[in-house]
Amino acid sequence: MVIEGSVKPLYEEETDVLTTLDEPYSLIVWNDEVNTFEWVIETLVEVCGHSTEQAEQCAYIIHFQGKYAVKQGSYDELKPQCDAITERGIGATLEVLA
Repeated sequence: MVIEGSVKPLYEEETDVLTTLDEPYSLIVWNDEVNTFEWVIETLVEVCGHSTEQAEQCAYIIHFQGKYAVKQGSYDELKPQCDAITERGIGATLEVLA
């Protein structure tokens, strides 16, 4: 709001603001020889909110490539999901995006 007769600055200072990234982490799920496709798919649907089709695709990539980043997001969002996956006996880690 400008008040009539108020003093205006001679210049406006520009500043750069350092902000943190909202999605600096990847949730990595690892392949193993113990868990079934069905269990991994069910876990991704229930824990990560994936659709069945998305979870199936992730499971196949995990199986054939050994691991897959099933989700990206903030640490605070992904840490509980990572813990929930590992509590179900599936290997999962968080990695910082480069």
